[in-house]
Amino acid sequence: MNEDTATLRVNGQRLWDSLMALAAVGATPKGGVCRLALSDIDRQGRDLVVAWGRDAGLSVVVDQIGNIFMRREGRRPELAPVVTGSHIDTQPTGGKFDGNYGVLAGLEVVRTLNDHGITTEVPLEIAIWTNEEGSRFVPVMMGSGVFAGAFSLAHAYAATDADGYTVRQELERIGYLGTEVPGEHPIGAYFEAHIEQGPVLEDAGVTIGVVTGVLGIRWFDCTVTGMEAHAGPTPMALRRDALQGATQLMQAVVASALRHGPDGRGTVGMVRVHPNSRNVIPGRVTFSIDLRNSSDALVDQQVAEVEAVARRVSAELGLEVQIVEVSRYAAQLFDADCVQAVSQAATRLGHSQMPVVSGAGHDAIYAGQVAPAGMIFVPCKDGISHNEIEDARPEHLAAGCDVLMQAMLERAQQQ
Repeated sequence: MNEDTATLRVNGQRLWDSLMALAAVGATPKGGVCRLALSDIDRQGRDLVVAWGRDAGLSVVVDQIGNIFMRREGRRPELAPVVTGSHIDTQPTGGKFDGNYGVLAGLEVVRTLNDHGITTEVPLEIAIWTNEEGSRFVPVMMGSGVFAGAFSLAHAYAATDADGYTVRQELERIGYLGTEVPGEHPIGAYFEAHIEQGPVLEDAGVTIGVVTGVLGIRWFDCTVTGMEAHAGPTPMALRRDALQGATQLMQAVVASALRHGPDGRGTVGMVRVHPNSRNVIPGRVTFSIDLRNSSDALVDQQVAEVEAVARRVSAELGLEVQIVEVSRYAAQLFDADCVQAVSQAATRLGHSQMPVVSGAGHDAIYAGQVAPAGMIFVPCKDGISHNEIEDARPEHLAAGCDVLMQAMLERAQQQ
């Protein structure tokens, strides 16, 4: 690390002020933000951040799925840039920091380098990815997913919201239907700063989470079918109670995650009981299963254990059990050099750190499929996110931004 840049620190107050200014665009009465992807409010947020970028001397390119790239030129413009970024679309009852912090941390890095007149060898860029949240349009992480080739531009364009508006229509309407072909924009390395969205860092009293990878995810819909019958006249031994079988499966989901810790996750988040009557034995139960772990092999073990319980429940209780996979995301390890750059930056800056695995999806997942990538987590209050009360301490946000700057500078000076 160059001595002139090793002592650089970002302006934490300016970062905070930018976060609060962006949070005012789509502010909710409870202190959160509602800025759904490709809405008029999203356009206002995009326009504001792009204007800040241009004020900082950045050039701006928009691709065909609306991803925005704001570029600070380096001494060697022919080299692929070191990119940072995230998203600024939110949940309907979202917070001020999810995604927004990653974008504005990148802007603060640029502003700090401008303040000190520092030019990097490699260009630096800030990416604003389209529709990461998936609240208005599915799939989630749409912009980065199209960029990485995970699904086609045509598939993304055809996605509709609850009112029937398509992604392509709304991109054109808000003025962010760009011309650059997604995926043709070069990326030399990618870093993303983010609030943790969980309680681990705060619980441990640690400032920087060095993200080593992202949990693999498999989602299933499970249907357990028995027979409705009267709750009074039907003896317990003669029942085909779909809910009793379903609850055993639900417990198996949690038990399997606990057996395969520390990164095992097992969640049943959605349940429907038929006929859902007080004095009728349930004849059908449908519910969701969400299994996650740090490797695909561990997720597969969890799946196998749940399926084994399903076979036992079916045989013992005379129930039909159907488990159908509806989605999967492979576990992903981030680039070892990028992970090391984050860890070394935290060490140099004197911040406490620990390795963590992300349990949530981020644009870095898809960016990491086309370039070396790493992530930086900072604590959020009580681990709460996707909520209007989402909060983070200014000093933690500044610390994460300092780590981001040092990691980017290390990669930008290596070429």
